Amino acid sequence: MSELSGRRIVLGVTGGVAAYKAAELVRLLGKAGADVHVVLTAGGARFVTPVTFQALSGNPVWSDLWDPRVENNMAHIDLTRGTDAIVIAPGTADVIAKLVHGIADDLLTTLCLARECPLLVAPAMNRQMWEHPATRRNIAQLAADGATVVGPAAGDQACGETGMGRMLEPDELLEHLIAFFQPKLLAGRKVVMTAGPTFEAIDPVRGITNTSSGKMGYALAQACRRAGAEVVLVSGPTGLPAPLGVERVDVCSALQMRDAVVAALPGADVFIGVAAVADYRPLSAAEHKVKKSSAELTLTPNPDILAEVAARPDAPFCVGFAAESRELDAYAEGKRRAKRLPMLVGNLVQDGLGSDDNQVILYDDAGRHPQPRAPKTVVAQKIVEHLAGLLAMRATRLAR
Repeated sequence: MSELSGRRIVLGVTGGVAAYKAAELVRLLGKAGADVHVVLTAGGARFVTPVTFQALSGNPVWSDLWDPRVENNMAHIDLTRGTDAIVIAPGTADVIAKLVHGIADDLLTTLCLARECPLLVAPAMNRQMWEHPATRRNIAQLAADGATVVGPAAGDQACGETGMGRMLEPDELLEHLIAFFQPKLLAGRKVVMTAGPTFEAIDPVRGITNTSSGKMGYALAQACRRAGAEVVLVSGPTGLPAPLGVERVDVCSALQMRDAVVAALPGADVFIGVAAVADYRPLSAAEHKVKKSSAELTLTPNPDILAEVAARPDAPFCVGFAAESRELDAYAEGKRRAKRLPMLVGNLVQDGLGSDDNQVILYDDAGRHPQPRAPKTVVAQKIVEHLAGLLAMRATRLAR
């Protein structure tokens, strides 16, 4: 089930060039299971027609404060009741100023004043308008009044200039909205984690690696970020984009991964070792391509990053991963105890390696906790919930 399934969202579309992005946002929200109701200002209708939004949302579009379709002529009241959030995208300088000063001169600004639900605003304007002192004051006051401001980003603008003020892309806004509704189970926590494979060079064109896709690690990084954590993801080579709001550090070899983890650890509350780190590397990498006739490979062990972090005197809460092809319980629990980990996630490689789904068992001091097969995004959320529970239990013990 999608994180937005069944959520009622009112989307306010105002008069900015970025209104074209709102159409894609409506499509993405609908695909995620949300019930979207578009409120289109007079300015917004100059860029995208009501027909477009009605076709994409499957609901009537609203624009008139005195709309006769509402029996009591109070669309500004009825639209907000039972609504999970109002999202304004694009949020022009004009509408932001009106929201801050309580001006209610059309349906959108009036219903925002009468709302009983959260308000999210995605600013979109020329860079000079964004940098103007009046806009800076208004944005600060809007946030102080309880609204959530998402963006803007820097980039090319319709005016031909480049700078801050560009509205976030629809997929980014969708991620912000999903994260907004997630319980902040890891708020205030710093999580350092590894993901993906490592690549140990033999020569300029060959190396030792594995088939890890990185999907589970990236899904977990996203879940931790949605739960409110600051996340540093040390990633081996993958083709995956960094999750929104996650700091990604790209590495190739196990030695590079260890160095990056050590550099990121100060202040970390949690370390999660998801990466499939190669157990061995060539003793030395050849400068030139090795010919078959002279091929001779001497291997040396790679560092055990998870074990090193767990053995530190100031070790954060450590979570390990074990991917096995058989005897999962024995190998996973053995790994957890050998490395003295408070939590370990185990799975059979045939259940999740490279796929979008996974089936895992969570191991801790209380025993084993099997999880149903599910998309890795859902599995990651369950892992975060279990992790947060263990962190809370540890905090309670330490407070005694």
